[in-house]
Amino acid sequence: SITRFLSVPSDKWTPGADPDSVRHFAKRPLPLVRIYPQDTPKFATRCSASAPCSPPASCARSVSSSSTGRSSPPTSRQARSAHASPTRPCARRSRASSGRIPSSPSSSGTSAATTTGPTSSGAFGPTRSISTSSTGAMAQYIGILKYYSGDLPMACTMYASSECYFGLNLRPLCDPSEVSYTIMPNMGYFEFLPVDEATGAASCVDAGNLVDLARVEAGREYELVITTYAGLNLYRVSDVLRVTGFHNAAPQFQFVRRKNVLLSIESDKTDEAELQLAVERASALLRPHGASVAEYTSQACTKSIPGHYVVYWELLSTGAGATAVDKATLDACCLEMEEALNTVYRQSRVADGSIGLLEIRVVRAGTFEELMDYAISRGASINQYKAPRCVTFPPIIELLDSRVVSSHFSPALRH
Repeated sequence: SITRFLSVPSDKWTPGADPDSVRHFAKRPLPLVRIYPQDTPKFATRCSASAPCSPPASCARSVSSSSTGRSSPPTSRQARSAHASPTRPCARRSRASSGRIPSSPSSSGTSAATTTGPTSSGAFGPTRSISTSSTGAMAQYIGILKYYSGDLPMACTMYASSECYFGLNLRPLCDPSEVSYTIMPNMGYFEFLPVDEATGAASCVDAGNLVDLARVEAGREYELVITTYAGLNLYRVSDVLRVTGFHNAAPQFQFVRRKNVLLSIESDKTDEAELQLAVERASALLRPHGASVAEYTSQACTKSIPGHYVVYWELLSTGAGATAVDKATLDACCLEMEEALNTVYRQSRVADGSIGLLEIRVVRAGTFEELMDYAISRGASINQYKAPRCVTFPPIIELLDSRVVSSHFSPALRH
């Protein structure tokens, strides 16, 4: 697995309050770095970007993710695809090293093993740290990564998309819950749509509503709007960000949620962040059984009256002493999810009766890989694919329902 690192010298970047006064910092692309296992001589091989090298047969498998930050166990289809492309030899120049890489690393779209920090004896052999995304919906994979990696340090380095890079995390080894990105104004022209605190909706795009980078307010939430330098296209990225503070005069943002992920039956509105929190609370009940939630998605089912939330879970055994998860535990997971949702949802469930019992449908292992195969067959990029957190497309719902092995409903919600 290969990563290109960008060295960003701090003395070249001096952001000020006025965007026009920002001095662009220099980008120095360094050679590609490939990390080999410990049973070979400890070195980093540098090779040409146009002629990728074939790794030794014993090369340790690294964690792979999409360019938007999807991280997963090494058994996933995406991790396998990292070794599926044909390779051709190239001239190699090795150098003795102490297992260090260039300073200020930044991943260019693929989570790769990097050699900084203590050696791990986990599933990834001599890997020293993992560069990956750990914010938003990707936070659910942190537990799985820690299980397989033996608590390797995890570096969350950047915020980016296919169109351009947005920001850098100036504290890459901080706790995932504390990750904030400092926007890099030389990568594009950044504007922001204020998000209404009551409804959670962003304003319409027009000159009067857009706020520029120098005028955002701490504590407020905004939807990111970017104009690229290369194409002069205006993009609504659909990411909702919260201003957490400032580095000098440059605002720092925390990823909150995707704008379009929403469950709603009546007056209730459940966004991606709230759904993620509910799943995390419920999945804690699975730990005594040596299990966890590998993937999940949801739908607002209105086929019955009243309508209700349906959450699809694919379970993963996380220990040698794993036992089958019984029906009572999964029913309790439904109740735990409901209690983690907002007051409007609970009011509709208990007092009004306008929302039915929350349902968890456990699907068989490999269902979400089949879902990815289906998306790719319809033209999605394997590098960009992420499991959807809310589904409405009938063929996808049919695919999920055909793989259900058990269904579980919430007991009566407590007042």
